[in-house]
Amino acid sequence: MEIPTLIVAPEREPRGTVFWFHGFGPGVDKETHRPELTRLANAGFLAVGVDAAGHGQRRDPELAVKQAAPRDQARAAMLEYVEETAHDVSRLLDRFGPAALAGVSMGAFVVYRAAALDPRIRTAVAILGEPLWPIPDHVALLSITAGRDVNVPPDTARAFHAHRRGQHRYLELPGEEHLMSAEGWERTMHETLAWLQSRIAVAAPPL
Repeated sequence: MEIPTLIVAPEREPRGTVFWFHGFGPGVDKETHRPELTRLANAGFLAVGVDAAGHGQRRDPELAVKQAAPRDQARAAMLEYVEETAHDVSRLLDRFGPAALAGVSMGAFVVYRAAALDPRIRTAVAILGEPLWPIPDHVALLSITAGRDVNVPPDTARAFHAHRRGQHRYLELPGEEHLMSAEGWERTMHETLAWLQSRIAVAAPPL
């Protein structure tokens, strides 16, 4: 089965490809981040939104029940979707060629997990996630967290970057919660685009 995607292409030849991964829950899918995909395309990237396992066109009928479960159970269910989606990334790379990864909340977990699985991943941005897996030093990694996030506290990402080698950056936005303010999200997107633009020089293959 082909993985459902939403592709937003730039007006000129793409400077590279970026896969974007959304969060956890029945109200989110590849369409949720169309504004972010458009910003990526305006910056010259071929932007590819991806329906994570259990979401969008791949909707698990039990998704809402799993999200509403007690915290530990909901997290376990989310991580199952993360694992499946992260393994999908290799199929997406086979289809689209070299690509950077970016994701928010559950999507950030997908980014971290996929970067640990496929050595072809060289550039990644994880927003509001936890790096629970060993990620090779060749991955140029930007992690962005929210200082007051109680859903995904910043401690794990902060500690991970304190010992990381290679190209990496950790940005914690003080005062921001998991649902960021408009100003916090604008800062996040600015930093994301700057990171991608400074590190992607591989043109995307023709569609």
